[in-house]
This record gives sequence, structure tokens and C-alpha cells, in this order.
Amino acid sequence: MGVIKYYGHSFFEVVLTGLDGKEKTILIDPWAGNPLSPVKPRDFKDRKVDYIIVTHDHGDHLGDAIEIARLTGGVVVGVYEIALYAEEHGVKAIGGNIGGALKIPDLEIILTPATHSSSRGVPVGVVVRGRDLSIYHAGDTGLFSEMELIGELYSPDVALLPIGGHFTMGIREAVKAVELLGPKLVIPMHYNTFPVIQADPFEFKKLVEEKYGVRVVVLNPGESISYP
Repeated sequence: MGVIKYYGHSFFEVVLTGLDGKEKTILIDPWAGNPLSPVKPRDFKDRKVDYIIVTHDHGDHLGDAIEIARLTGGVVVGVYEIALYAEEHGVKAIGGNIGGALKIPDLEIILTPATHSSSRGVPVGVVVRGRDLSIYHAGDTGLFSEMELIGELYSPDVALLPIGGHFTMGIREAVKAVELLGPKLVIPMHYNTFPVIQADPFEFKKLVEEKYGVRVVVLNPGESISYP
């Protein structure tokens, strides 16, 4: 079983059982300064955080990763250039690139393509696989046909997908992404933080559930869901 908690924009906390049988806490794109966030970096002080995954270096995704890593001792995970940046700022990091699983003993973490931009390295999505749960966080991305391969290779139970448009997929593209990925549960993200990415998550939910029968859960910032 796993627990997925949403903090607004693209910031999630995931708690799951690792490959070693121990509980792992992972933060993804920890921008605690986003206007919808109910938490601040200091709220993670003295908390157990194992990994802090960053999909790309834009401020709304790299966010507060360095500060939270300093407060918790969590290891930053991302492409090589982001990991190097983290190490230059005095925190532990694991850098890899798009391809096979990173050499991490207690989780399977795979950096996947994303169609976006980044100043350091390339933008990525990420698949995190523990003992009983596989989660795909798409990062910032447009729709691309290779999402079908992500679904085929990694069988994500849960997909976290941007729906806000302008910088990422909008609702139309994210609905198609659900078809390509084939998850059991979808949680929309990267919408309504700013006027330019306004979107109706319940429209997305209606379209996905009617078209594919895949469950969509709309989380308000601060809410969580257990899976399964």
C-alpha cells in the first residue's frame, strides 16, 4: 500500500514500501512556495525524507529541494546536471539520465523523457517503483507517443499528469495520455496555480472516466489518498 499526498502545483509526497521492505518517503518537485501549498520547507524539518526527486530545474519544480534536503538529509535525485547543482550547494544527490533504472538499492527509479525545456540538463518524468506500487510523475510535458512504452514497460498503477495547458499538456492531451499509459488511477496536477494554467480538473475526470473507465481523483492541496 502507498499514500500519495498533494501539496499543489506538481509537488507530491509519496510514502510506499521499498524493495527492501522498509517504508520510504519521496518528495517530487517540492515547490513548497507555490501559492496553493499548505506547507513550507520548515514543516519538513526533522521528518524522515529518503529521496527528493526533481524533474527539471525551473523554479516551480526545483523549488525548495535544496532547503528541504538540508533540513531532512534527503537525497536529491535528478538528471546529472541537477544532481551536480545540488552537490555544489552542499546536499547529497544521485544524478542519472534517461534510460534504465538508476542504481539505487531500495527503490526502482527510472527517469523518462518529457517534452519541455530546462536550463540544466534535460527535463524528465519519473517512474518510482516500490514493492507494491508503481507511480509515474510526468513532470512538465506535452503529449508524446512514447508514453505508450512507459505504460508497457513499467505498468504504473498511478499517473500524476499535468492538465493546465500553455506550458504542458492541457485536458485534451492528458486524456489521451491516460489511454497510452493505462494506469489504474490518475491524479491531475499543474493547474490553477496561475491564471495562465487555469483548467477544470472535474472536466478531465469526467472525460477520462467516461472514455476509459479509469478512476480519477482530484486532490485539493493538503489532501492525500491511499492506494490501493
